[in-house]
Amino acid sequence: MRIVVTRRVPEAAMVVLREAGEVWVSGEDRPLSPDMLREAVRGADAVVCMLHDRVDGAVADAAGPQLKVVANVAVGYDNIDVPALAERGVTVTNTPGVLTDATADLAFGLLLAVTRRIGEGERLLRSRTPWSFHLGFMLGSGLQGKTLGIVGLGQIGQAMAHRARAFGMRIVYSGRSRAKPDVESALHAEHLSFLELLRTADVVSLHCPLTPETRHLIDAEALGAMKHSAFLINTTRGPVVDEAALADALLRREIAGAGLDVFEKEPEVEPRLLEMDNVVVTPHLGSATVETRTEMALLAARNVAAVLAGDGAVNEVRPDGDRS
Repeated sequence: MRIVVTRRVPEAAMVVLREAGEVWVSGEDRPLSPDMLREAVRGADAVVCMLHDRVDGAVADAAGPQLKVVANVAVGYDNIDVPALAERGVTVTNTPGVLTDATADLAFGLLLAVTRRIGEGERLLRSRTPWSFHLGFMLGSGLQGKTLGIVGLGQIGQAMAHRARAFGMRIVYSGRSRAKPDVESALHAEHLSFLELLRTADVVSLHCPLTPETRHLIDAEALGAMKHSAFLINTTRGPVVDEAALADALLRREIAGAGLDVFEKEPEVEPRLLEMDNVVVTPHLGSATVETRTEMALLAARNVAAVLAGDGAVNEVRPDGDRS
């Protein structure tokens, strides 16, 4: 069995993969171009890919009819044409669950950083700008009694809500479907329409998957519906937000600020956002802990091993978007 890994993964995952077959790892410590990816996968029985790898029918055809599984080292799988691979008999897997807490931690960190002006304050000190304490100095926004609006109350959204509850925040949410009553009860969460959420929330935090329906979900109209004092947090996928519209809204002071870990055209960022003190940016660090990234890679490797052994995948993504 030939296993292709498109970018270096932790050694613990490599051990599992080597037991399942002959492993080839890209020597390029950067995303492979489409041509390079198609060349790399030729003859592969399994492919371990990253969120920046676009895996479609052409990639599967380049691999050949023996390709059995594509394991994405991510929860989201918008980079994979799942129906096209299913038509070719290829199993697609992802890595849910293991990065829930790490991503929620980062999202709440962005929330604190932008509302309390932490990044702005650090930059002031590092620039050695003279300053002195007074009661009006660098005032931020408190969280107690404020409303957090969660778009997508899945595992990460729920983890974010638990953190916000600990800070005394009220929880409202919207999504494709309503959460189970026990989830709503545990979080004291109120279900609202998307528009109602935008109008109500003091902080809007995005935790929905990237789909054709959610691409540019946060556009000029959505930003215009938010409170002028509200903040936007995005740790899901960059294209859920229209970055140009966000920059326009921030410049017009239609919203108070934003905390962003993901971007529409990664690794590029809308240049105007980088010039704003009321925007906190991090380079896709949601799952970036040693423990979490190791578990993600291990789960992807276990998916590969299970499929190549003839067993069912640990985490299979169905062509209709459901997960087994």
